[in-house]
Amino acid sequence: MFWGLVVFMPVGVTYLSAIVLLLAMLVAGGLRERYARLRANPLWWPVMAYFAWTFIVLAIGQHYPETGSNLFHGIRIGLTMLMAMALTREEAIWALRGFLLVAALNIVLVIVFYAVGGFNIWSPLRAVVMEVGNKSISNALLFSVVASTAAVWGIAQIAAHRPLRAIPAFVLLLGLGLVVALPLTSRTSVLALLLVVPVVCIHQWRSHVKMLVGALVLGSVVMGAGLYQLPQLQHKVEVGVQELEEAQAGAVFKGSWAIRYYMYRDTGLMIADRPFTGWGIGGWTDQWHKRGPALLADSNMPHNDFLWVGAQGGLPALLSLLFIMVAAVWQAWKRPDIAGRYALAATLIALIASSVNSAMRDAQIGLALLFIAMVYLRLAQEKNDPNPWRGLLSSRLKGLESLEKDPARPAA
Repeated sequence: MFWGLVVFMPVGVTYLSAIVLLLAMLVAGGLRERYARLRANPLWWPVMAYFAWTFIVLAIGQHYPETGSNLFHGIRIGLTMLMAMALTREEAIWALRGFLLVAALNIVLVIVFYAVGGFNIWSPLRAVVMEVGNKSISNALLFSVVASTAAVWGIAQIAAHRPLRAIPAFVLLLGLGLVVALPLTSRTSVLALLLVVPVVCIHQWRSHVKMLVGALVLGSVVMGAGLYQLPQLQHKVEVGVQELEEAQAGAVFKGSWAIRYYMYRDTGLMIADRPFTGWGIGGWTDQWHKRGPALLADSNMPHNDFLWVGAQGGLPALLSLLFIMVAAVWQAWKRPDIAGRYALAATLIALIASSVNSAMRDAQIGLALLFIAMVYLRLAQEKNDPNPWRGLLSSRLKGLESLEKDPARPAA
């Protein structure tokens, strides 16, 4: 629960929560049970392959000043996944309680901050209400997970012919969409929402074509009218397109999309030059200084986790990490109920964020988003449990009891 509670906090606090959880697992006993749970998990061998290739490249490849830090972050990515997968169902529920509780408190904070008018706010929470580097991107992505969770629940209410119950969920969806688009100015989070909501609609109504088409059309209109029509968001997209056009013409400047253009281009060439073993752990920074524009030399990651590992460990590293994330999404997709849709939305957001940002390599994002997405997936992997989210809320909260149930399933 501690890790779930602090995911919106600065990265030092999330590191502390990860270390404390790891120590708690080691001293609390039951390691054989956890190991058996991990061995039975479909992600176990892909993560082991990712680790194995990382250490092979470390052994045979060149070393750099950044080798130690890059090796640490590479191991942290896999370890974060394994720690979430090793949780019992009850432990995963507690992590989820912490996350949803602090998300609700932060939503209230955002409303009060902008309703009352800006006031002095505790510095660790500034990234919740305004743009503060990569931590605000992390928080925006977490808000996107909450928004997609609300969307999944609202869609399930519609499927159960209770449309009025879906209204609060869609209000929350649009409200959080506005938060990530405006004060947190995260195009990655908006993109994730615009892609994830149609996917969960497809998952819900894949056997009912008419309902699916209607939901996709309605969702496109609502999301398009509610988010993309915002002048600020339109401006940022237009600026991004302009940056790409100028970068393709040879202009070098510190624009978000221009930087990505050069990073993706030059990192792709790194992989093409050494497709099997890459340039060695920590080699991306060295190659970037040699290949990239001098004005952009201060970057230490290419804003794409798969290109990052591909440059350092070749195509085997790229494909192993990509396979892990795609397999996580596929595991969620295969579960046909609402628990599967919750996990589908969360893991797909993590996959999208890792493809257009350093959502795993950057600990500010990875220690929060990746852990929460894997907790969602951990619950969805309870194959013999028709309702793994049961007990999330107290039974005394009668008005919210239905959140724990799949509204699409008929009552017994």
